[in-house]
Amino acid sequence: MSKPAVLKGSCLCGAIAYELDGLDMPIVHCHCLTCQKAHTAAFVSTAGVLREHFRWTRGEATLAKFESSPGKFRHFCSACGTHLIAERPAQAHVIVRVASLDDDPQTRPAEHIWTSHDRTWLSAENIPKHAQFKPQN
Repeated sequence: MSKPAVLKGSCLCGAIAYELDGLDMPIVHCHCLTCQKAHTAAFVSTAGVLREHFRWTRGEATLAKFESSPGKFRHFCSACGTHLIAERPAQAHVIVRVASLDDDPQTRPAEHIWTSHDRTWLSAENIPKHAQFKPQN
C-alpha cells in the first residue's frame, strides 16, 4: 500500500482540519504526566512534522491553546476539545497527535518515551481484550 501524498487530519466535531506532507519524525507513544492529563489516557501517540509540511485547512479560528509547560503550547478545538498539535514556537516542527489523522500514515510507532511516568494502575497487560464493546453476559 503506498503512502498518501498528503495526510489529512481533523478534530472530533469536524470544525478544524489540517493536512501535512507526511510525518518527518517517528511515531512515539509519550507517557509523560502532562500527556496523561491532557489526553486522559495512559499515553498519547505523537510525531513531529516540519512547519513547512503542516497547514490548517479549516477552522483555525476555532483553535484554543494552553501553555502546559514553559514554552510548550497544546492546540485543541475549542468546540469539542480534541488535541491536535503541540509546539514550542522556536522549534522547526510541530508535534501532531497521530490519532487525529484521518488517513493512515503507513508507518507504525517506533518507541515509548517517558515511561518513568507510568502509573501501575494504567497497565493493560494480561487483561481481557474485546474487538468491540464488552459482550453482555
